[in-house]
Amino acid sequence: MAAINPTNTTTIIFVLLGLPNTPQLRCVSFVVFLSIYLMTLVGNLAILTAIVSDARLHTPMYFFLANLSLLEMCYTTVTLPNILNNIIRKSNLISFQACICQVYLFTFCATVECILLAIMAYDRYVAICIPLRYGIIMDQAMCLQLASTTWFTGVLNSIIQTLPTSLLPYCGLNKIDRLYCEVQPLLQLSCSDTSLNKMLTTGSASLFGIGFMTFILVTYIFIVSAILRIPSMSGRLKTFSTCSSHITVVIMYYGALIFMYLRPTSSVSWRIDSVISAMYCMAIPVLNPIIYSLRNKDVKRSIRNFLVLKRLT
Repeated sequence: MAAINPTNTTTIIFVLLGLPNTPQLRCVSFVVFLSIYLMTLVGNLAILTAIVSDARLHTPMYFFLANLSLLEMCYTTVTLPNILNNIIRKSNLISFQACICQVYLFTFCATVECILLAIMAYDRYVAICIPLRYGIIMDQAMCLQLASTTWFTGVLNSIIQTLPTSLLPYCGLNKIDRLYCEVQPLLQLSCSDTSLNKMLTTGSASLFGIGFMTFILVTYIFIVSAILRIPSMSGRLKTFSTCSSHITVVIMYYGALIFMYLRPTSSVSWRIDSVISAMYCMAIPVLNPIIYSLRNKDVKRSIRNFLVLKRLT
């Protein structure tokens, strides 16, 4: 393959190596990815419908859960339709413009999720550690302000990360060891100095990754301390149950990120990276509705009531 002119971005094509090459595996992959996408949409739409339709769920905790469900649908929509399209076309190619667009949207979703999980931890902290002031602190205005700031920050960070990446020259064999485009693989492909870009990605990872993960850990230290001071075992279990779903999602999400970005490299690292990246942008969004519906009686009741009303009408 001839070298590509780095100054002409319209001719740049990237090759996504995450998809299998054999026809049999591609067929199986299509069924798996399509099932994941449909399950993610249906599951998160069910949670959104339950929260919107049930006035008893119009609380800060469920307001942020609704934001999370909306985000998870965006997360998978950024990657899975393009993967399914590539399988149908029997092609692993993606244009420069489409790749950069995917980088922007993926970075946006990842940023919003880190902040949103931290806000949900703070909400549980206020509810458990200072319950008498919960209604004052987490009022409607505060919830709307936190949510809007979260989504705006996602937009801003995506621009900061994606714009410098889009200006880099790319030349040679532009192969990406992923199912979709991300910032880090693109930086490795560039044939110019990427020190500024790496500084920006490091700053973003430190703030939104390590920073908010540390905030969540500290928050839960206070939450656990408050729970342990509850005299009855039933009271402790009931209070902890309001956090269990969120803790599970945090462990899965940050566990995947830590394993992917902080583990030492190896000869098969690109294969592992492809699997782990698929996990936190596909597996976790489809598991979130299951986790919250199975562990939350209020959500299960609202979904059940909504389905019963639909049958009656």
